[in-house]
Amino acid sequence: MNWRIVLGFGLLLAALASGWSAWRHRAAATPASVVESRTDFVLGDFEIVALGKDGKESTTLRAPAMERNRADQTSTITRPLFLMPDAEGQHWQLRADTGWVSAKGEQLRLRGNVAGDSPRDGKTPPTTFRTSRLDVFPERDLARTSARVTMTRPGLQQTGTGFRANLKTRQYSLLSQVKTRYEPNVARQAR
Repeated sequence: MNWRIVLGFGLLLAALASGWSAWRHRAAATPASVVESRTDFVLGDFEIVALGKDGKESTTLRAPAMERNRADQTSTITRPLFLMPDAEGQHWQLRADTGWVSAKGEQLRLRGNVAGDSPRDGKTPPTTFRTSRLDVFPERDLARTSARVTMTRPGLQQTGTGFRANLKTRQYSLLSQVKTRYEPNVARQAR
């Protein structure tokens, strides 16, 4: 046998062995695929004032946390407080456990322990409503739900299923299964 063939064969085996070893280590050293974040940004303990087309305050949002989804540009909010001005500039307060805002801000969804409180301007009896979920359309000054709602005013409590409210005009409607309880003593004490 020719020594060149033996040497060539040996070198070929050494090259294959070192190549195999390098390839195995390269595969092990490759970092795991990077998981792309689904969040554009995160805000903490913040306040945002949104202006309407007329340049006036449309909605103010305060919350401990908010994240915007990169894919659809919607936002999820932890314990949101929305302040929505009425025709006189007084604010309705809308609170919930969680919130969601559409990409263009035309729809808000409040879920879990939703509480709505009328402005405390002294002109109107304090009005509150409680429900499990509420959809709000700020540009239309509309709030609505198909869930059970409890409304209270001094001396009056109403419950029903389904609710619509115009936040500018302060008009509301309970849509079905409405029950009203009037308590005249409470009304006199509130004066």
